[in-house]
Amino acid sequence: MEGIPGQTARRPSALDRMRQDPGAILGFIIVAAAILTAFLAPWLPLNDPTDLNLDNRLLPPSAEFLLGTDHLGRDELSRIIFGARFTLLMAGSTVAIIMLIALVVGSLSGYYGGWIDISLMLVVDLLLAFPSLILGVAVAGILGPSLINVMIAVSIVWWASHARVIRGMVLAARQREYVEAARAIGASDRRIVVFHISRNILGPFVVLATLDMGWIILGIAGLSFLGLGAQPPTPEWGAML
Repeated sequence: MEGIPGQTARRPSALDRMRQDPGAILGFIIVAAAILTAFLAPWLPLNDPTDLNLDNRLLPPSAEFLLGTDHLGRDELSRIIFGARFTLLMAGSTVAIIMLIALVVGSLSGYYGGWIDISLMLVVDLLLAFPSLILGVAVAGILGPSLINVMIAVSIVWWASHARVIRGMVLAARQREYVEAARAIGASDRRIVVFHISRNILGPFVVLATLDMGWIILGIAGLSFLGLGAQPPTPEWGAML
């Protein structure tokens, strides 16, 4: 049936597109269930993840310990679920910090150009010249072992590549007609960057942040595995390895 003349078809929303993709629905259900289980862990019928019992060490999976126990007799399933709370909270907070730094640096560099662009991109190139894991180990080692220091270390070494990507998006956006129109009516630089450019690069920005979650979890887990993150008996994925 043809549409009514003079009316344009409604653009399908993200929810509409997801409903048409069974794989997306299944993936959303799995991720939502995992996150919900992690944050409801204190109210679930689980064993204490820090409870030591050497009589139960290295037990195989059973009705009492569904995934067995570790070398100190602690329930592996409880430690995985409680560890997810720490890991997801740390990763989410770290991604937010990284993207905020990258957005500020990339926007300033791409919008103003000149010596500001050169100076900020010099810092970015300097950080990108070092392997991120090695630089993260160095920063975390200087700050000392703790969850907060690991978040700071990962944030310091991870924002640079995103700042360069955002700079490219801002360089392209500042040539658009809506930016020229905002300048013509006397809008300030801050208003143009915040209310015009940033809003129009939000889509790729969210994609970058989403893709980063997995890598940030691996980075935090790697530093915790080296003894620079969560300290015993905190149940954290990297420290459990």
